[in-house]
Amino acid sequence: MGEVDLSILGRVANGVDDPFRGEIRTAAGRIVEVRAGEPVAGSATRRIDLGDAYLLPGAIDCHVHSGSTTSEGIYALTAAAAAGGVTTVIDMPYDVAAPVVSPQVMMAKRDRVRDEALVDVALLGTVRPGSGGVDVGPLVEAGAVGFKLSLFGTDAHRFPRIPDDQFLEVLSAIGEHGSVACVHAENEEIIKPLLARARDSGETSPLAHCRSRPPVSETQAVLTALEYARETGAPLHLCHLSLARSVDLARSYAAEGLQVSTETCPHYLTFSEEDMERQRGRLKINPPLRSPAEVVRLWERVSCGSIDVVSSDHAPWPLVDKTRPAIFDNHSGAPGTETLVTVLAGGLLSRGMDLAMLAQLVAAAPARIFGISHTKGSLAPGMDADIMAFDPGCPFILDEGELHSNAGWSPYNAMAFPGRVVLTVSRGEVVWDGAQLLGSAGRGRVVERWRGASKGG
Repeated sequence: MGEVDLSILGRVANGVDDPFRGEIRTAAGRIVEVRAGEPVAGSATRRIDLGDAYLLPGAIDCHVHSGSTTSEGIYALTAAAAAGGVTTVIDMPYDVAAPVVSPQVMMAKRDRVRDEALVDVALLGTVRPGSGGVDVGPLVEAGAVGFKLSLFGTDAHRFPRIPDDQFLEVLSAIGEHGSVACVHAENEEIIKPLLARARDSGETSPLAHCRSRPPVSETQAVLTALEYARETGAPLHLCHLSLARSVDLARSYAAEGLQVSTETCPHYLTFSEEDMERQRGRLKINPPLRSPAEVVRLWERVSCGSIDVVSSDHAPWPLVDKTRPAIFDNHSGAPGTETLVTVLAGGLLSRGMDLAMLAQLVAAAPARIFGISHTKGSLAPGMDADIMAFDPGCPFILDEGELHSNAGWSPYNAMAFPGRVVLTVSRGEVVWDGAQLLGSAGRGRVVERWRGASKGG
């Protein structure tokens, strides 16, 4: 074996074997060996011994918004990711400057990644309402790893609803091009009249947001997406599900042979609608927070493997957009890529669950779904040397002032967590040493879907 650039020792948790004390050896940005026991004799340019910290595949946060506000951008997003153990982000196409609906917009965004990114970035495309499925093929060729579609119109230009007739056409095109459809599942016909009624009545308290988007507005839209995917055969990824029933519906279609994956987020696993009065606009998220009982049910789905992915849905709005008195005057979403691993790991540990589950929930599954498992998502020789180390015996109180997103705040501020990310390695380079960011803007790369990864993985 030739010269090894980096040797990392700790408790290896590859998501396949039981965690074991071992060593990961890297060279030229790739993993060259993973072995149990103490380090082998021989040269290594650098050796890091992390004791009992878990060594896991670098997290893939498959739902982030770098461009929904002009105050964030690629660098701040990827800096926050690196500090949180995330080595690849999959960025949504709903940028305020221009949604990613053409190869020209995609190439301009790829250029920004090359100039600004600290860790690796994969990009989603979307389609123009009324354009049919013609946008799909050119965006696949330009490097889109998937497509984001919404059944609810948040913004007519940036984040529009795709009409039902076009939805079927787009899904067919996505399936034909071997990609995956990521769907925001909320029913507009249910929600918009409830929003209008609440505004007209002057009911703008925090809980009014939850009442304006009742559970059926999610489950009905989930069923629509499932039926459309069943009709067209397109691989379907259901984003940010807030309800166990949504997960159960997806699993029932999967049992019939549909290729469907499910995603939830740390905020749905941590907070309930009872937290809305205290945090108010900070916790205005779409879909909304649900009952405390629903939090329990979602964790049950995590524990039995019914939920494939946990993502952050990182939406880095500045506080001015989250602290207005009337709940509906605030933007929806919260920053979260830097806290994704920490919050999810804390939830697993507090419930006596296996920390090695992180390897599946935030690495292997998103890599498979988005067709990047040829280089990302596992600790195996030949893979990119993307590694995060999580120390479960390193308790701390989260301080939003220490986070790296330009949002400058977190809904998890002042909460206690039992452990933290103490090392992040991106393609063999340490980009977070547990205390500070290393590396420079522009070292991150654009990650493309493996062209052999048809049908969603």
